[in-house]
Amino acid sequence: MTGWQVGVVRQGVEAQPVVVIDGFAPAAERFVDDASFLSFAPMGEHYPGVRARVPDALLRPLLDDLGPIVADVFGPGEAAVVDAFYSLVTTPPAALTPIQRLPHIDEVSPKRLALLHYLSHDETSGTAFFRHRATGWESLDAARLPAYRAALDADIGRHGVPPPGYIAGDTPIFDQVAHHQGRFNRAILYRSNLLHCAAIPPGMAFAADPERGRLTVNTFLELR
Repeated sequence: MTGWQVGVVRQGVEAQPVVVIDGFAPAAERFVDDASFLSFAPMGEHYPGVRARVPDALLRPLLDDLGPIVADVFGPGEAAVVDAFYSLVTTPPAALTPIQRLPHIDEVSPKRLALLHYLSHDETSGTAFFRHRATGWESLDAARLPAYRAALDADIGRHGVPPPGYIAGDTPIFDQVAHHQGRFNRAILYRSNLLHCAAIPPGMAFAADPERGRLTVNTFLELR
């Protein structure tokens, strides 16, 4: 944990915690070098780009050091890795599917955590978090999900499908409650059931090259 600069932001009306860690990896370029040798491919319907799996050997020392912070902020339990991916945003705004134009969650369980490690030297992008206007919710658990889906369908009926493009700030359906800038070697840790999306600025390069594109490591953890 030597050299970490750690802050905890409690954002929105739900005061959901987001841990921000600068200087996360002692040798961050090792991740970029490793990613440059891998084959990337699309995975899932939400992520607007391509992914490749991250070797456990690169992650394990960082996750071991993260344990006390996880326990202090999110509660007791060992944080076990569910999945870990290198991710590159490669989809231009005009090609986004309707579901990619809306904030999303990764998982309804509050015991599932997302660790996002920024590895691009272009620091203009980031991650944004949202509140659904109609329900007032910033996170979705299993109990909330059916009502949220019904309310979102009604929203789309009133306002239409969002036009092609990455979400930027408030919309007729969502309010942005927080924005975290994607600094090189910064990591953010948050519950996977928070409504969020990648914050992609106009003019960003949608390169599939890890050395030029918006490279992140997305690690999904579960408290057990």
